Amino acid sequence: MESNSRPTPPNLDAIAGCLTGTAVGDAIGLPYEGVSPRRAPRLLGPPDRHRLLFGRGLFSDDTEHTCMVLQSLLAANGDVTNFQRDLARRLRWWLITLPAGTGRATAQAILKLWLGFPPPRSGVFSAGNGPAMRSAILGVMLPLEQISQFVKVSSELTHSDPKAFHGAMAIALAAHLAARQQWVTGDEYLALLSDQLHDTSAEELLTLITQAIAAINNYDSTQAYCDSLGMTRGVSGYVYQTVPISIHAWLRHQSDYRSAIQDVIRCGGDADTTAAIVGGIIGSSVGPHGIPEGWKTGIVDWPLSTSWIDRLAEAATMESGSSIPTLSVPSRLIRNLLFLPLVLAHGFRRLAPPY
Repeated sequence: MESNSRPTPPNLDAIAGCLTGTAVGDAIGLPYEGVSPRRAPRLLGPPDRHRLLFGRGLFSDDTEHTCMVLQSLLAANGDVTNFQRDLARRLRWWLITLPAGTGRATAQAILKLWLGFPPPRSGVFSAGNGPAMRSAILGVMLPLEQISQFVKVSSELTHSDPKAFHGAMAIALAAHLAARQQWVTGDEYLALLSDQLHDTSAEELLTLITQAIAAINNYDSTQAYCDSLGMTRGVSGYVYQTVPISIHAWLRHQSDYRSAIQDVIRCGGDADTTAAIVGGIIGSSVGPHGIPEGWKTGIVDWPLSTSWIDRLAEAATMESGSSIPTLSVPSRLIRNLLFLPLVLAHGFRRLAPPY
């Protein structure tokens, strides 16, 4: 489906909440990435504040990809082919800035784009959570009938395994409902997901989501549900681990951003991505004012900052033809080169006790 104008989102609060919720969850979860749930409290303390850089926080690729998706969506004016081409262009230049922690499948796919592969054929057969981490904003921005095609072209840019698309759809639909309803029941969400994926091979994901809803009805914590699936060492980057855990945390804490982020980080593993996903979904419901103020003001990143994210959210509510905020390649490269020593220092810190 194509149109000659930008999609009409629900409201500014939902857009700003999704972007800011993703960014804050990403920043709070980043120090915990790759740390087991058993060791994290001893090594870092509870996830109640920023713990990366002297009580301050920085973003990772989860926030960057979400912002690029929205930029491309606005630039495409409702045309799905233009959206995919624009996102492919942004991803190519993003990789040039040497971002830390880029997933293998994503890096390989973007290198294929640089080698001349067309966007529909650049994806690597991988069920990683890259497409899922950037899909919440699509659910917020788009009408229901357009979500699938935009999520599909976003997913296939980097990941060609159908599981990556299924997981990204699950997150986009969760954000779509959260942005438009005060409360969403598990059965209501499952019915929508089943309807949207009925002609795909998504039975495994639907089973996992059904189990997540049953765990919520049983009043199980997100960490207890995580342990029941055998993820005692943390949530991996496999999308069929990331998505069910994220959906459980969202449905359990739909109006409580802080508790949801803390619960999903306590599960360990790929904590920045799970926290970013959960933050994007719940943020689209509670808006930026429902996100802890200290968590927002504690972020000190540049050139992608919380104020820049606010400008991008405002641009999404303006008419077609209005200016879309951008970030220069040199500034992002400088940032990433300065960020690299911090990443290395944090990595060496993990080698030291307590174990």
